[in-house]
Amino acid sequence: MEEIKKIKNIVIGAGPAGRLGSFELGKLGEETLLIERKYIAGTCLNEGCMVVCALTDISRFIRSFKRFNEIGFIDGNISLDYKSACDNIKKTQVMLRRLNQEENESVNNNVIYGEASVEINDENKIIVKVKLDNSNELQRENVKNNDYGIYEAENLLIATGGRPFIPNIDGAKYALTSSDILSLKEIPSKLNIVGGGIIATELSNLFSSFGSEVKIIARSEILKELEPEIKSYVVEKLIDEVDIHENTNVLEIKENSTITDKGEFEGKTLIATGRVPNSEIVADIVDLNEDGSIKVNEFFQTSNPNIYAAGDVTGGITLTPYARKEGISAARNMAGYLNKFEDIIVPQSLTLDLDVSFTQKASKSDDGKNVEDVIIPGLGGPHAFWRILRGETGLTKISLNTETEEILRASQISPSSIDDTAYLAFLMNMGITKEDFDDFLEVHPSTDAYYKILKIM
Repeated sequence: MEEIKKIKNIVIGAGPAGRLGSFELGKLGEETLLIERKYIAGTCLNEGCMVVCALTDISRFIRSFKRFNEIGFIDGNISLDYKSACDNIKKTQVMLRRLNQEENESVNNNVIYGEASVEINDENKIIVKVKLDNSNELQRENVKNNDYGIYEAENLLIATGGRPFIPNIDGAKYALTSSDILSLKEIPSKLNIVGGGIIATELSNLFSSFGSEVKIIARSEILKELEPEIKSYVVEKLIDEVDIHENTNVLEIKENSTITDKGEFEGKTLIATGRVPNSEIVADIVDLNEDGSIKVNEFFQTSNPNIYAAGDVTGGITLTPYARKEGISAARNMAGYLNKFEDIIVPQSLTLDLDVSFTQKASKSDDGKNVEDVIIPGLGGPHAFWRILRGETGLTKISLNTETEEILRASQISPSSIDDTAYLAFLMNMGITKEDFDDFLEVHPSTDAYYKILKIM
């Protein structure tokens, strides 16, 4: 019989929640084993936002080159070797995975790779079994001596993230997802993207800049998260090369076309209709929500008080920074430092030719009557100067409660919007008011327009 090793804390899943959760446990001096099925750092580094950011750097370079060419002070042609770009992204990912593993090991955590399963034995103990993946480039040599590992955990953190949601559409097997982006050998000449959210929009921007003829096919409207003025700017100036079909239903997907209730569109299909939680590993052990995510309390405990869950597998806000925060909070609770997770104002972003960022304290229905909206064009500054000639420097909008002088919502399209909105959300969480901005000084030159609006309101 295989030896059962007793471990105080086991974390399954090394994405943002699991990686930061295990790191926090290690920093607190807690014995911790981190188990990852495939790649450390999860969807963000390996299939998601980091891949989008890498490809967006290329996209922005191409668009800047075309802009300078049109203005007339740069002449020439450039072409993209997409496969080479993807190969170099993969090389960079390997380096970052190694650094992420070394970071966890620096606090005396063990990291292993393999397929894990969880069960509760007759003595009500948590048993984790792992079929080790000895082909993984980061599997340590001392682990490779074994094919299997069985562990008894005092506490378990499930941080297995999510995966692309595939709707029940005939021929869905022919469709790509965001997980396939780095596996493409060449840019599709025509690409139909099914979905209307942030991921669908970001991918449409990338492939249209790379030369694809791109269509977005959305069941309802696209970018419902954005303020109307911000959405209009995105559609009219940032993804203006994309053919958008709202309120359109996909009926069937073929190998080289997409059939909808408004006609058949030629090209490969890419599905970007959201994500579903990878909760199957404990589906028969703990309670789940209706959407299949793991149900947790404010301490990230499941219906089994010694099994915790954090990150995308718990549903809710599926953002990398939020998952990190959840993982750290769950880890502190596992270590006995009770840490109740409080809801906060969360900044979000959309990575396009200009970054689009937004945050809100209240929905429009909660605003009441004392609301003032101010919108100004983006300001010329770093990475925006050469957009002035075409009137494409971006847009900023703030909604203010005129009675309390609190900021309710803020949106910005600019090269600096991600940083600007992140810090503004932090200040909103602290209860900042318009008056508090009287002594604020921006770093010049800057494209930040929030301070300007708050000083003129």
